[in-house]
Amino acid sequence: MLQFREFLKSGHAPTLWSSFLYFGFSCAIWVINGAMAPFIREAFQLTPTQMGMMLSIPIFAGALMRFPLGILAQYIGRKNATLVEMAGIFLAMGFGYMFVHTYNDLLAMGILLGVAGASFGVALSLGSGSFPPRYKGLAMGIVGAGNVGTAVAALLAPALAQKFGWQAVYGFAAVSVAIPALVMAVYAKEPPDLAAHSSFREHIACLFEKDGWAFSLIYAVTFGGFIGLTAFLPSYFYDQFSVSKVQAGQLTMMAAFLGAALRIFGGWLSDHWGGVNTLTGVLAITAVSMVLCGLAENSLPITMLLFLVCFAALGAGNGALFQLVPLRWPLTTAVAGSMIGEIGALGGGLIPNGMGISRQYTGTYLWGFVGIAVCALAMLLLLRVMQIRWTRTWAERGGRARTSS
Repeated sequence: MLQFREFLKSGHAPTLWSSFLYFGFSCAIWVINGAMAPFIREAFQLTPTQMGMMLSIPIFAGALMRFPLGILAQYIGRKNATLVEMAGIFLAMGFGYMFVHTYNDLLAMGILLGVAGASFGVALSLGSGSFPPRYKGLAMGIVGAGNVGTAVAALLAPALAQKFGWQAVYGFAAVSVAIPALVMAVYAKEPPDLAAHSSFREHIACLFEKDGWAFSLIYAVTFGGFIGLTAFLPSYFYDQFSVSKVQAGQLTMMAAFLGAALRIFGGWLSDHWGGVNTLTGVLAITAVSMVLCGLAENSLPITMLLFLVCFAALGAGNGALFQLVPLRWPLTTAVAGSMIGEIGALGGGLIPNGMGISRQYTGTYLWGFVGIAVCALAMLLLLRVMQIRWTRTWAERGGRARTSS
């Protein structure tokens, strides 16, 4: 407890908690269609591939919007960028409440939901910007635990949709955006950790470095796996095990909540044990658990247990990777984080599509799970190759912060 108080005093705690709330709300909005997927499928009579497309578009759109928001944040400030984005979320929810009447409207709504998905890099950089290097992993882990918003959406959206209709949920979301916006405006403060005179080329330097792409691909498995599976699971539980729409959301909430909570642990563990060491275990556990999930598709209890293990690993992996980012790019963390988050989220957009294709053309989701496992093993190999140079240049052995930084 004393160590945690020391951590809070080392930076600006109100900005940390404001960023957590902002990111949590954004995550909830980002996956809201996934949380309501059983209701939407019933309303539009969607095929598995149509469902996959509907669930993937918000993830793809959010990924593509992350880097531009990170660039904007470098020029108008991260706090101001969050307020601009939340205004966009309000307008998007208004469109969903009033104008979504066909499948094409639903796909357009998916693009607008991407506005919420753009929050990642800016939220983490804003929340952790005032903390010293030795606490960056924990600070980013706390803000990143805003992923718990996906669990809140999975829990509340189906219940609200059942009672008021699924389009009314957009209206509730539009009203609730006032809460994180007000907290951000009143309590957050712009951190001082920017290179004041950096050029545009210097801001985007991570785009031209192997490390940036290595981080992005690994994050495509950890965060991509987390967000892609979170969007997909309500439909999976509903179709595969014939549970109710609300129960499907509750089961998804359990897995998503664990994954979000373990992000903090992943950041803390990486500060002490090293981000590279933590990611090694994460990728191995993910590969094994995904294959077993596919093989256990006839048993709900076993499947649920395996999903809990997988989401715990993915959540810890998200915290672990973003313990490394500020060590590698200490003055342009917002832009580097946005780029890595962008590529990572694009990986998540492939999961609902892959699962829908697997089910429609093979009659089983197994090969979708196997595909995720293969990607995890490929990233494990990439990590082991890249870490040799990382620990010689900017990180201590295992991926810990250098004591001289």
